Amino acid sequence: MLRKGITDSFGAAIHALGPSQLTDGVIHRSKRMMLDTLGVGLLGTRTAVFNKALEYSQTFTSEQRSSVWGRSDLTLTPYYAAFVNGIAVHSMDFDDTWHPATHPSGAVLPALLALAEQLPSRPSGLDLLLAFNVGIEVQGRLLRFSREAYNIPERFHPPSVVGVMGSAAASAKLLGLSPSQCSHALAIAASSAGAPLANAATQTKPLHIGNAARRGLEAAQLARTGLEGNPAVLDVDSGLGVYYKDYSPSAMPDCASGTFRWILEDQDVAFKRIPAHLAMHWLVDAALAASAELQETVWSFDPSQIRRVTLRVPPSKYIDCPLPTTEHQARHSFQFNACSALLDNKVTVASFDPAQINRPALRELLSKVEVTTPADNRPSFDNMYCEVQIETAQGGSCTARCNTFYGHWRKPLSQQDLVEKFCANASSVLSTEGVEGVIDVVENIEKVPECSVLGSYLRMTSDAHQRVYSTRNL
Repeated sequence: MLRKGITDSFGAAIHALGPSQLTDGVIHRSKRMMLDTLGVGLLGTRTAVFNKALEYSQTFTSEQRSSVWGRSDLTLTPYYAAFVNGIAVHSMDFDDTWHPATHPSGAVLPALLALAEQLPSRPSGLDLLLAFNVGIEVQGRLLRFSREAYNIPERFHPPSVVGVMGSAAASAKLLGLSPSQCSHALAIAASSAGAPLANAATQTKPLHIGNAARRGLEAAQLARTGLEGNPAVLDVDSGLGVYYKDYSPSAMPDCASGTFRWILEDQDVAFKRIPAHLAMHWLVDAALAASAELQETVWSFDPSQIRRVTLRVPPSKYIDCPLPTTEHQARHSFQFNACSALLDNKVTVASFDPAQINRPALRELLSKVEVTTPADNRPSFDNMYCEVQIETAQGGSCTARCNTFYGHWRKPLSQQDLVEKFCANASSVLSTEGVEGVIDVVENIEKVPECSVLGSYLRMTSDAHQRVYSTRNL
């Protein structure tokens, strides 16, 4: 089916949106998203998947060079800087999550920072903030073209589809492309969209974010040269509609008409407290509550007394992993996260180390877990719940349920806790000056004359003996 004018309306909006249309609420929320993304990205530079991608990316050369986060003396071509920094953001599944389901920031911010370092116009912090929000907005609009997108994904990873479009839109905005060029950037990006969910819980999943950042940036640069794609890519079922069975697109409101309202104004994001799939947050909170209740009723209780653990969760095959053997499987395992919470009374970054995954006590407890999927438990990050029932060998039983975890958009992290999460993550890589510099720049981003100053702080690494690690758990 052909619907006229939808792609054109997106191109016009990307071009026309200006700083004066950024509201206080959107500025506040997007600053939080940027800070969290930089923190989890810096922490992600310590992962195996990041370092493998970095080694590969160093084989490409160019006169243009952009910063690699957390590396004081290393630069890459802009496309591959966007690629590896995007991978770092999602390497531990610690990045923000939106509704309908996607990880919105990781595909956009790495592309913009890599691009900003190369532009002779020296974009300001306000330019960066506006382009970032344009990239987020485009993703939010596209996700609302399908009711299927509101559920936990089943066939493809959403950032690989809407993320590359958001990266293209944001990059086109920062480049100052014309409305027609912005539309073509989206069309070009659409031909780089898509990644099967079969690669979830593997080292390849973080590449979905890295590829979205890189390919979106490339699409905008190609559109800038005059390369064209289908000018109706959003209008037709054979365009972006191939990813959704119920595709029903609508035009972007005219920015000058007074009817435009940012999606982010009404739909906040979720910030994660543990480096795992978002659904694990409900489960961990329920498991900790059930354990606390049991400890109050059973004298000298310890996990070895558990006879059975029943998890009542929404149906989702790719996060039902009974016996994970890798960190990526563990991050996508209801069973692992429940057992880690019960054994350790917490789930942290260290919970996903190989030694923790393979310890005998955890493997034994995993064998006692049963998973059920009640009919009323919808596979949606907006409506799901998790319930944990613990039964002991002595006949005791307790059940706890989590409907909304702390960090969800209905119960957002406080600014203090968000900053402390950033500090805990960033200080594993950056010096104190670097950590404090990033915080200050992001907090005042709309007043910063040149956004490239952010890159200088992201390169202020510390030696291993100078690194500061936070032990506080949110």
